[in-house]
Amino acid sequence: MSLEISSMRDGDALSRISPARQDEVGLNEQWARVRARLQAEVGEVEYRTWLKQVALAGVAGDEVTVILPTRFLRDWVNKEYGELITAFWQAENPAIRNVEIRTGTQTRGTAPSLAEASAPVQALAPAAAPAQPARPDSAAPLDQRFTFDTFVVGKPNEFAYACARRVAEAPATPGFNPLFLYGGVGLGKTHLMHAIAWELSNRGNGRAPASVAYMSAEKFMYRFINALRSQSTLEFKNELRSVDVLMIDDLQFLIGKDNTQEEFFHTFNALVDAGKQIVISADKSPSDLSGLEDRLRTRLGCGMVADLHATTFELRYSILEAKAQRAGVEVPAKVLEFLARKITTNNRELEGALNRLVAHANLFNRPLTMETAHEVLHDVLRAHDRKISIQEIQKKVSEHYNIRVSEMSSARRARNIARPRQIAMYLAKQLTSKSLPDIGRHFGDRDHTTVMHAVNRVTELIAQDVAFAEDVDLLRRTLES
Repeated sequence: MSLEISSMRDGDALSRISPARQDEVGLNEQWARVRARLQAEVGEVEYRTWLKQVALAGVAGDEVTVILPTRFLRDWVNKEYGELITAFWQAENPAIRNVEIRTGTQTRGTAPSLAEASAPVQALAPAAAPAQPARPDSAAPLDQRFTFDTFVVGKPNEFAYACARRVAEAPATPGFNPLFLYGGVGLGKTHLMHAIAWELSNRGNGRAPASVAYMSAEKFMYRFINALRSQSTLEFKNELRSVDVLMIDDLQFLIGKDNTQEEFFHTFNALVDAGKQIVISADKSPSDLSGLEDRLRTRLGCGMVADLHATTFELRYSILEAKAQRAGVEVPAKVLEFLARKITTNNRELEGALNRLVAHANLFNRPLTMETAHEVLHDVLRAHDRKISIQEIQKKVSEHYNIRVSEMSSARRARNIARPRQIAMYLAKQLTSKSLPDIGRHFGDRDHTTVMHAVNRVTELIAQDVAFAEDVDLLRRTLES
């Protein structure tokens, strides 16, 4: 009893538990945190559909094994979420190098059974996947799906795509170092970063493959903290500063982390001074990332800054079409058009909806129809079914440009009136299901050709003028929020 009291006083609550039991408790706690992060990342619906049944089987050395009850689920989770699961495990426990996904069963109160497990499926290295390039231990694995060939290019992302291509062909080119990609969630920033990494790591024509380190800003921070704790900061610095290309995703995570910002700033300078390429992504432009040190924000903006704008209907349709073709699935055009019009927030949610629809059709051997889409995606569609009226669009645009709402329907053609009116028509076409004649009637009984001209003109200006594009994107997000 005295030993137990002494242990509690020393703050070591686990001292009375056997070492094996301590390992099990720690592993289960890590798994619980990984599951919580997965749920937050993919959303409640997607998590419940695909990831809720994933169970922890155990750990051997630097490899974790998780199990699923069927081969179909195993293959699907491996393909769609294997990299994400591994990344979250490594964030929890840097000693973990791989996650193995198998089929198996787990009875309540007993250890998981792997007796009927099939051949192991490597979460990060499917048979058909290109080999992962050599990279520092602190770098995250690359997703085999995210290449330039699978990136669908449209007006909202063509500039960022062209910049990424340029960096992949000629890294550290003046004016393109660093390359800073920014935009909302699910618009393709991470895809382009992985595509650059694959291209540089597998280049031929007599050019040696580049050494690439890709990681999230969160992982950069975790690795830096671990290096401080283990008194191995020199090894950490040397490891990152020896690469040819450093890629940091979601830089906004470093806001408020002053010590990590300091380390990143020095790493940034060391690499640029050595003629190495840096690629950064964030949800906002460098000038809008309040909370970063001024010197770091200035350095980030001294290269090429490229924005990925919110997707248009045409781009969303092309993304769905390309994904269906790659999966070898025939999806009716009406269904693709329906999804592209209904799900407008980001590409991940759009692709997730298509994945659910295709999986449901395969599981139940049912055709892909509009009725099936409504039935399977009812929860997703309901979330996107907030009705935006043309009157609401007119009011928001008028407030933004400081004109009277009545000017939307007036005959005045002054530029300060005509341009906001065209923007309101464009947004009405993008955010409502109204026809061109219907929209025209809300703008002083204008002809449908006038609305069509307004939509085309605003589309052209978005492609030509970054400030104008950001203005329209801000209005759109305000209306959709």
